Amino acid sequence: MAAGSRRAVRGVACVSAGLAGALMAGILLSGPGRTTSPRGAIDPVGGGLTTRTDLHATAPEAPATRIVLGPGEHDIRLSGELTEGAAERLAGLLEAHRAVERIHLTSEGGLVDEGVAIGALIAEHGLVTYVPDYCVSACTLAFVRGRERLVLAEARLGFHAPYETGPLGVEIAADSAPERAAYLAAGINADFVDAALQVRPDDLMIPDTDTLVRAGVATGRVDAYRFPDSTLDDGAEPERARTVILRNVPLLDAVEADAPGTIAPIAAWYLDGYRRGRSEGDAVDGVRRMAAQAVARSLAEADPAALTDLGRMILHTMQRPSPERRRICASAEDVVGALLTRSRLGAAQLAEGRAILSRALGLRATEAAPQPLREASTGQAAIAVATVAASPKPARGRGCAALRKAFAAALARPMPEAAQALRPLLFPASPARSRPALEASAQPR
Repeated sequence: MAAGSRRAVRGVACVSAGLAGALMAGILLSGPGRTTSPRGAIDPVGGGLTTRTDLHATAPEAPATRIVLGPGEHDIRLSGELTEGAAERLAGLLEAHRAVERIHLTSEGGLVDEGVAIGALIAEHGLVTYVPDYCVSACTLAFVRGRERLVLAEARLGFHAPYETGPLGVEIAADSAPERAAYLAAGINADFVDAALQVRPDDLMIPDTDTLVRAGVATGRVDAYRFPDSTLDDGAEPERARTVILRNVPLLDAVEADAPGTIAPIAAWYLDGYRRGRSEGDAVDGVRRMAAQAVARSLAEADPAALTDLGRMILHTMQRPSPERRRICASAEDVVGALLTRSRLGAAQLAEGRAILSRALGLRATEAAPQPLREASTGQAAIAVATVAASPKPARGRGCAALRKAFAAALARPMPEAAQALRPLLFPASPARSRPALEASAQPR
């Protein structure tokens, strides 16, 4: 299923979701951005939801496929379009590093020949294939050759019929027999293969992961704590780490505007963990805790009106019928930032929280007393956020009903008293914490 002909390349606009994703669907990745606006369709094989997303016009020549050795030399990270020479480079890396046992695939497709050749190398070396985010078109020809074929729960695999690019760039339907044979040889359900090969070349079939497992495309799903983080596979640089963090915790841009230097140590911690093999789940958890502390610091001196607005928003969120209500209440028992940085809030609640935060920071813009991160050096700030990331969470146990009752009682008071009563609910005291040892034990898994 080419994202182009057997020689020409055509890409799909896919962005990592995932600290991505997962991260992630709230920070981050997964983790690791996601696809452009999808259209829902019924999966012709098993009744699961299939998402289809339009392909974009032919892009300029793509850069070389990124292929790098992962931390601990137990995996290889492949990302980007499958361009000419990708399989040859992968072969050289596998020859030089015989301990590699897994390949992470994050690709929008590319040359069919390269996808097939990469798949042959995967089979020859008995590698496990893993998709932490997306693997589209020709990438799937490589994925299905894995000894085991694993996907993150939110991962997306995209399929369509092959095509070739004729004169003047016209797309011409190609013989799908080689692709059909490759998928069937991998043990994929024949009905699934037929449905996939009937999808137009300018469209995609993206089944949910239940359907992928049921059809034999994937042999299993894993959670975000299973393997080392792949959210920065397309670029392990500070600016990329910062971009992923802001995409998944957008409230931090307002905090950064008020307290420059807030994001840099969080990004440094995140990047260091990626290079050392920290799992995506642990990375997401750590970034969320650091982001929550940063938001809470920014709101610590907020005026009474902002605090009551926050209290009212949190109470309404806890009162809404939702399968996430227990988790929302658990977040609300931590500092206020823990709730505002969670993706389980709806878009309306996140927008309301952002507006309240911006108003609160605007009211404090002329205050003379700087926050701790403004005064600390980058190194000191990095130690501080690393401590927050690894430290235990504040004690819980109030319970959702009791917490709602406490917020309601505080908000029933007149404005100044309401804000004073809300403070211990929004900023609960944490138990004494000792500085943890450096994460020497964070090894790839």
